[in-house]
Parts: sequence; C-alpha cells; structure tokens
Amino acid sequence: MDAYLFEWLSLLGRWVHVITGIAWIGASFYFVWLDNHLLKPADPADAAKGVGGELWSVHGGGFYHAQKYALAPAQMPGSLHWFYWEAYSTWLSGFFLLCVLYYRSPEVYMIDPSVAALAGWQAVAIGLGTLLAGWAVYDGLCRSPLGRNDKALGAVLALLLCAAAWGLCQVFSGRGAFLHFGAMMATIMAANVLMVIIPGQRKNVAAMARGEAPNPVYGERGKQRSVHNTYFTLPVLFTMISNHYAMTYGGPHNWLVLIGLCFAGAAIRAWFVARHKAHERGGKTSPLPVIVGVLAILVVLVALRPTPPATARDTADDSAGAEAVEVPDFERAQAIVIQRCAGCHAEHPTQPGFYSPPLGIELDTPETLLAHLEPVRQQVASRAMPIGNLTKMTDAERAQLIAWIDAGAPQP
Repeated sequence: MDAYLFEWLSLLGRWVHVITGIAWIGASFYFVWLDNHLLKPADPADAAKGVGGELWSVHGGGFYHAQKYALAPAQMPGSLHWFYWEAYSTWLSGFFLLCVLYYRSPEVYMIDPSVAALAGWQAVAIGLGTLLAGWAVYDGLCRSPLGRNDKALGAVLALLLCAAAWGLCQVFSGRGAFLHFGAMMATIMAANVLMVIIPGQRKNVAAMARGEAPNPVYGERGKQRSVHNTYFTLPVLFTMISNHYAMTYGGPHNWLVLIGLCFAGAAIRAWFVARHKAHERGGKTSPLPVIVGVLAILVVLVALRPTPPATARDTADDSAGAEAVEVPDFERAQAIVIQRCAGCHAEHPTQPGFYSPPLGIELDTPETLLAHLEPVRQQVASRAMPIGNLTKMTDAERAQLIAWIDAGAPQP
C-alpha cells in the first residue's frame, strides 16, 4: 500500500511541477523576449513620462501595447501584477519530488557503491548541502566586486559549475548526480526571485508609496539575476528529464556528458536571447552560439554511441584486453534477468518501493524479456541498471547478458 501511495504522490507531484514550471519558464521567457524587443517610444509625451521602451504585439485576435519605464512611473498604479508564485511553486513541487523519490529511497536513486560507499543519511545530507552551498557561493560571488563585471562573473560561475558537476558524479550515482546538479541550479534560480528580485521590487514600490524616487540599483541587480536565470533554464530542463535516458548518466565519464549538454543548452539559449535583439543589428544574428551548442550535442552523441556487437567485450575489465565472453544459453541469460532485474520489472514487483514496473517494462517471462532486448542491453551496458545495483549484478553477469544479446539472443 505504501508503494502505491507514493506512486500517486509522485504522479501528482510531477503534474504540479510540470504545470508550475511551464508557468514560470513561460513568463520568464516572455519577459526576456519583451525586454529585448522594446523600441524607443514613438510619442514624445511617453518619453517625457519616463517610458524607456514600448512594443506593439498581436495575439489571440487582440492588439497589445506594452510599455516599460526606465525606472518607474511618476505615480503608483492602482493595480500592480507581480510574478513570483510561479517560481516558488515550481521549486516547492520540485523539492517535494526530491523528498518523495530521492530522499525517501537514497539507496535506490542516489547511491552507487561502485562510486562511493555512502549511508543513506550521508547521501541526503550531501544532497541538501549541495542546494544550500550552491546558492551561498553563487550569491556571494554576485554581491562581491566580481559581480560588477558580468563577463568575469560568468566565467567564474561556469568553472564552478563544471567543478560541481564533476564532484557530484564522484559521490552519487549518475542519476542522483545529474538530478542534484539541476536541483542546485533550480534552487539558485528560485532564490534569485525570492531573495533578490522580489525584495528589490518591493523596496522600490515602498519608496514610491512614500513619495521617494526608486533606487535604480535594485533594478540592476534584479536584471542581472534574471539574465542568469534565463541561461540556467535549458540546462536545468535537461537534468530534469535526463533520468529517463541512462545513456547520458550511466557511463564512467558522465560528468563530461553533464557539462557538455548543459553547455549546449546555455549556448542555444544565448543564441535565442541574441536573436531577440536582431532589430538592433539590421535583422542579423550571429549563428555561432547555436552552432557551438549543436556541435557540443553532436560530440556527446558520437562519444556515447553504443559499442558494435561484433566488438563487445567484458565491460568490467576492457582495459586488460579480456577475451571475448562465452555466449551463455537462454536459460542462463534468463536466470540472470530473473535474479537481478525482475524484482522491479515484473507485473507485481517484489522490490520494496515499487508498485509497478518502471516504464511499464516487464522482464519476468521469456516473452517479455525477448520483447525488450535493446533497452535491456543499453541499461546493463551503461551500468544504469539494476538501479543502484540493488540486486548486486556482477561484472561477469553483465558481460554474459550483453554477449547473449549481441549473439542474437539464441533460444532453445
């Protein structure tokens, strides 16, 4: 019953997380687009009132006229809409999922004994510490003198993020490392809204209510954090979906994959942001950022390509030039799968914490095993499965199962 309840909590949590994430990212992307498309006001009277830019647009059969003040209007408007609950709700629902799935079962989703022999509480403590330390270091750098130089700050942040990616992959399973890297960045994004952007806006609104001029420094700080958030978005989205693709996190150099694909996401987003201002360059935008981003994806794609069956070797000790593994018979291959995989991948899983087979894949009968040979090979070869190696599949068993599949899965 507990597994069934937690599966529902996972489903509902993911649903809320996706909904609120769409709302947050959608609003964020729109305002970045809007800010970069603003033109000087056509009416001198608007400029005299402090309007710094305006934009006409059409959507859903209606015309819209957006104006942005260089600092603030002369008087407080009667109705002022704020944008922050989208960010808070996305983070809260994401943290809820982190607790329900990862922190509830760290041995399953976070710990890989071949990477680091952690106790469950240690893994959870490191995970939470990563979220807090990530924000503390980032915020400290932004508030330091370095924060006044956007390019230098960006370079330092990129190096620190690379170091974080490497470090997390040295203590967690690939799945846990990728997820926590994304959660760390998402925490920074939400904290930017909670701790910097919204407080600065509130201070300026309060100053206007007192009849005082708003302080432009709050707008400058908020703009800097907002720009960081937009570049973080695509890398965070990648890490959120990466757990469905073991080919990305299951290899020995998974930290390089994480860095490469996050870099690709940031580069592609940078191209979109630059494209928003094409009107300032005669309609032209350099394709270099998107080319670099796509090339980074292609490099990772080629690096992760599966080993051809004809040259498959023992994945446990390929550096020793081991002999090709003898192909086991069907009974032996099925016995390995039953012992090491079917605890989760069965119509009625026996592994604690699982109410239904992951991704609906069942492997407890000859027919279901033969129907899923390709995903079985990929997951076993990448060492992503069994998850956390809970069933202690040996390297020899991995090699035998791969050899059997590569030989065409011979049957009696």
